[in-house]
Amino acid sequence: MKLRSAHLTHSMLALVVLLAACTSPERSRSLLTTNVAASTIAMQLCSNCHGMKGISDSPNFPNLAAQPEAYLISQLQGFRGHTRSDKDGYDYMWGITANLNDEQIAGLARYYSEQAPASRKPGSDTKVSAGKVIYEQGIAAQSVPACISCHGEHAEGNQTFPRLAGQHSEYLKKQLTVFQLTNQRPDGAVMKAITHSLSPKDMENIADYLQSISP
Repeated sequence: MKLRSAHLTHSMLALVVLLAACTSPERSRSLLTTNVAASTIAMQLCSNCHGMKGISDSPNFPNLAAQPEAYLISQLQGFRGHTRSDKDGYDYMWGITANLNDEQIAGLARYYSEQAPASRKPGSDTKVSAGKVIYEQGIAAQSVPACISCHGEHAEGNQTFPRLAGQHSEYLKKQLTVFQLTNQRPDGAVMKAITHSLSPKDMENIADYLQSISP
């Protein structure tokens, strides 16, 4: 009973946040039903945090544009099934995904995967250069493998591995820390081992490099 109450509380909190960002509360309530088209949900609800085309203005929320379809499906299913429990996901996404059906999840993934990717944001030359080395070569002395083997030559992502190019550096650092210090993203268990030996400076360098990659 307590777990159910906690879930309902967080679902209501997520709804309140989203309603505050919408001009029509009634419209927002109607969007949290299972008979609304995924494109409508994306443009009228998800856009409040992730932008109309999946490019977020705030580093608190990831860019979804051009993410691999399979990756987006897995993450939305993780939020809906409560297996992904990092704080922002718990606070925002659990409530939003609670009533999404499989067809809507697939539709949202397709919608965002078809959008043009985010533009690069230049960073410190020193950090970008250091991050590029880690991304392409890893850190042998710390048993950190090269990121390129899973995320692609240009960090474009592949199947269940996300696109990292052009992603907000602050968001990337936050997620690297989640992988390193918690078990809140079990579907990315391989990342826990990979990030184990990364220092905060390493994470900062990698994140700055990834944010600087052109589409």
